[in-house]
Amino acid sequence: MGTIDRRTNGRYYARWRTPDGKSRSKAFARKRDAEAYLSGVEGAKTTGGYVDPARGRVKLGPWADDWLAGKTNLTPKTRDRYENAIRVHVKPRWGDFAIGKITHSEVQLWIAGIQLAPASVRKIHRVFSQVLATAVRDGRISRNVAENISLPRVHTTEKRFLTHTQVEDMARLVGPDWDLLVRFLAYTGLRWGEVAALRVGRVDLERRRVIVAESVSPIKGVLTWGATKGHERREVAIPQFLIADLAAAIRGKAADDLVFVGPRGGVLRAQTFQRAALVPAAEEMGLCIRKVKDGQPVSVHRGGVDIPVFTKHFHPHEFRHTAASLAIAAGADVKVVQRMLGHKSATMTLDLYGHLFADRLDTVADAMDAARRTELDGTRPGSSEAPIRVGQAPVAEGVGEAR
Repeated sequence: MGTIDRRTNGRYYARWRTPDGKSRSKAFARKRDAEAYLSGVEGAKTTGGYVDPARGRVKLGPWADDWLAGKTNLTPKTRDRYENAIRVHVKPRWGDFAIGKITHSEVQLWIAGIQLAPASVRKIHRVFSQVLATAVRDGRISRNVAENISLPRVHTTEKRFLTHTQVEDMARLVGPDWDLLVRFLAYTGLRWGEVAALRVGRVDLERRRVIVAESVSPIKGVLTWGATKGHERREVAIPQFLIADLAAAIRGKAADDLVFVGPRGGVLRAQTFQRAALVPAAEEMGLCIRKVKDGQPVSVHRGGVDIPVFTKHFHPHEFRHTAASLAIAAGADVKVVQRMLGHKSATMTLDLYGHLFADRLDTVADAMDAARRTELDGTRPGSSEAPIRVGQAPVAEGVGEAR
């Protein structure tokens, strides 16, 4: 059991021993506070949840660096984002703090004061919370004070989905050098980094499949190769109408060659595609709107090039949304869309595209009507159709996996 002593300075000192026999003490202005703290210590020792305060004296800066160094499952792009959050936001505020001295209220004030977009603030908080969660698991602190923080609300913008006709219009406008890329993006849903990293050997024209196994991204100006965002290989179906053009595009190439390349034969960068083809085509279709000031289009000079500024833009990632929309409209269920896009869970797919599945309710009901009629007609006397056996599930046309 611990003890409480009153010193000549009027403060009360709670004293106790750690489970391994080391002596510890903590000062309080009021006796009842010392008693409450000591009661909590003894209770934690009994339940096995005791954390020695001395273990929380490690500084957060070095701890965060070690945490990031130990993360072996990050893609290069994610690692760069985590490193930036720690270097720019976490360490300037908390780097010299002992992790055991950080309080929940201080974290809340810090988060509230970050003047960035809500999504960016949430990402910074997520990194900070993961750093402290590791300290909890390591027995450095008893709880994660970054949990249950009030975070800014993210105002999601409505995603744009192209129709089949719009995809064809876009393919026509970008010209013969880029039309296959537009159709491929819009009907496979691959991320840009996955398309840029796709090699000929991972395209199976006979099975109409592409194997998505790696990604490439520019990080600090350097092209960096790594695993896909979900860290898993996946197969994505290729629509039949793309096979002939794909076959022509990869004819004569080695298995390790890239399917889509830049103008000079290297890795195709998103900016190159946007400037050379996508933005002009999207602008002609009304999908991009230039910012105008004093009757003149606004541009910024960057890297020796004048780059137009848009109030409404069109990004390659919107082809991924388009692929999801077209697949759902064609009858693909949530698990099929999840596998196609490489989402970690069906929940993620529903969070992004759940409203599109609601549009399929009438189609599903009609398909169930058709399935019911097929089964009942097959069991009536004089029916020309063979009866359906017990346990044999009728196929609801238009529902389920899109093939």
